[in-house]
Amino acid sequence: MAMHYGTIFGIEKPISRLVQGTASYSDDDPQSVLASLDTALDLGFNAFDTASCYGEVKERLFGRWVRERDVRDKVVIIAKGAHHSDRPRVTPEDITTDLTNTLEFMELPSVDLYILHRDDPNVPVGPIVEILNEHKKAGRIDAFGGSNWSHSRIAEANAYAKEHGLTPFAVSSPNFSLAEQVEEPWENCVTISGPRGADARAYYAKEQTPLFTWSSLAGGFWSGRFDRDAMGDQSGYFDALVVKCYSYEQNFQRLDRAKILAAEKGISIPQVAMSYVMSYPLNVFALVFCADRTQFEANSAALDVILTDAEMAWLDLRSDTRG
Repeated sequence: MAMHYGTIFGIEKPISRLVQGTASYSDDDPQSVLASLDTALDLGFNAFDTASCYGEVKERLFGRWVRERDVRDKVVIIAKGAHHSDRPRVTPEDITTDLTNTLEFMELPSVDLYILHRDDPNVPVGPIVEILNEHKKAGRIDAFGGSNWSHSRIAEANAYAKEHGLTPFAVSSPNFSLAEQVEEPWENCVTISGPRGADARAYYAKEQTPLFTWSSLAGGFWSGRFDRDAMGDQSGYFDALVVKCYSYEQNFQRLDRAKILAAEKGISIPQVAMSYVMSYPLNVFALVFCADRTQFEANSAALDVILTDAEMAWLDLRSDTRG
């Protein structure tokens, strides 16, 4: 078992194909968070996903870990901003405010990758591309991209950058999973999963755009706690999201097939789902949250399981045979 790595234009360090998220860390147990981050880095996870909307406490604690462990040269920090609140917040002013706050809270001069958490199609791409280029030129970020941006808006932004001699978006961060996202968990989410995502997947396959895919394990749909008769503990916020977004017949059919393949290969159902994402002919860096060493190791091991095209088509209900 070994971590796999990729590269992104503008960032000199290799980047782990699995990215440890920080959203689910507790604000009340800093020592366990620091220990978890230590474990992640020890097992080869050198990329970490943070965001303004995850809260100041998390950003401060993550920055503390980077500084106290003296690992800034070893880690790739992914920060996100411009999340909507009571209004759309994808403006040059909001981007600058969120980035400035993130750097202040982390007590760091820069982050490696800055991703806009949401899009606002009513705002022209020009000013957005220009302000991100200003922050890159100032050394605050090395590369940037968009989360929950449609592939057509990414293409529009990059066309503007090319026309004006500016640096384009380096990455996109949509939802992508074997489980089709039938209902969006929050407004303004973009998924490339399932039949509706075919055009976006074709675009990203052609461009080989690095994709930082969120909810690649569908928020726990593949955990075994959800089936046609049992819908998990819906009193919990995240279980309720899984039911809302993923607990539909087409996904239970995918789950049936994942169980068969898992038994044949001697791996777990979540590993089948992770292998599907990482075997797809896209340039994927999957955002995950591993709660303990066992989960870190299981997700890492899934990188070594390569599914065939026939197996993937069968899992995704695009074929009734496995070749």
